[in-house]
Amino acid sequence: MQIENIMTKELITLSMDEPLSKAKDIFESNTVHHLLITDDDGLLTGIITDRDIYKHLSPTAGTSQETHKDTAQLQKKLHQIMARNLITVQAQHSLSESVLLFYDNHISCLPVVDKDNKLLGIITWRDILKVLAIQYRKKQNASD
Repeated sequence: MQIENIMTKELITLSMDEPLSKAKDIFESNTVHHLLITDDDGLLTGIITDRDIYKHLSPTAGTSQETHKDTAQLQKKLHQIMARNLITVQAQHSLSESVLLFYDNHISCLPVVDKDNKLLGIITWRDILKVLAIQYRKKQNASD
């Protein structure tokens, strides 16, 4: 099975100069755990996880107890905290190759890019578990 058959194509992306507050709002209002960061040409430049955001923010940020320091942290630019050394795959990669990348590199997602590094999609460990669960369930039902 190729990655292009299971990757998520509806992506939420932000630019490198967006403030941390925008990423925080997206994580709070969507069921995503990874935000892909692109440049003005749509090329992948980085990634931020929900864990990255909360490592950089105080629990009082965005609440009535927010301090001046919290406000300043929320204005930090995404390029200041995003991961830049990314492991990516192309759409033609196999699921098996991708599983090895997840395992060997201790990552939770793989951005899918074309040969020019233009962002096409994303696959997460949850996507892989879903495929495995569906395959297992089919196998179980076939043996019943």
